[in-house]
Amino acid sequence: MMGILATQTQTPTNSFGWMVFLGEKYADSFWQGTWLTLYVAVLGTVIGFVMGYLIGIVEDIRIVREDFFLKRGVVRLLKAVCGIYVEVFRDTPMIVQAMIIYYGLRQANVAIGIVTAGILVTVLNTGAYMSETVRAGINSIDPGQREGALALGMSPMLAMFTVILPQAFKNIIPEMANLFLTNLKMTSVLNVIGLSELFMTAKTVGGNYYKYFESYLIIAVIYFVLCFFFNRIFLFIEKKMALKKDYVIAVEYMDGQ
Repeated sequence: MMGILATQTQTPTNSFGWMVFLGEKYADSFWQGTWLTLYVAVLGTVIGFVMGYLIGIVEDIRIVREDFFLKRGVVRLLKAVCGIYVEVFRDTPMIVQAMIIYYGLRQANVAIGIVTAGILVTVLNTGAYMSETVRAGINSIDPGQREGALALGMSPMLAMFTVILPQAFKNIIPEMANLFLTNLKMTSVLNVIGLSELFMTAKTVGGNYYKYFESYLIIAVIYFVLCFFFNRIFLFIEKKMALKKDYVIAVEYMDGQ
């Protein structure tokens, strides 16, 4: 009888108390959910960035009459495939993409794990958005930069990787940061395929005591801390690169004097 009374007196009486109680009791579950969220978001975004860069470069390839007809055909085909891919993944919700990719592959007897499917969805979604960002970043560079590189005897590909992309990279850092933070939060939609990330963890923990509000408040704090931390890192990188650019301008100005 005394044990029952002691248990009742220890039961939280307000939302903050329940948050502390759930956070302590299910700390391992929240840590595992946080780790899986970071794993899918970081790996999916990094691979998606690479994929987006490649597609952005393909979309920037210029076709001239002097090119061999086979080259013109291959480039046009690549541009068409990339264009369709970008439009499809930019114009459909990520939650729908997750359902189609995961259950579609399993229906086609393709053995794919939930985590792998989550990463694949993140990669494909990131690649579609990043390709447009890269294309815009390349177009923001003064055409004279490309012309000067070609005049020095560089091939178009060498000029792209050594002259154009390094400058475009600085311009698209803010969008890269925004895209990563978006992916970090959008991993929550992957719970529809059973991925045990933060949202699914909160849903499971909240269901144990029917304290969904408090459980979701906990992951809201975790999401905020993660996004705040990574946002500050990207701001630091952006500031450092901006300072480097300003330093170059200052040196050129002093030399001109």
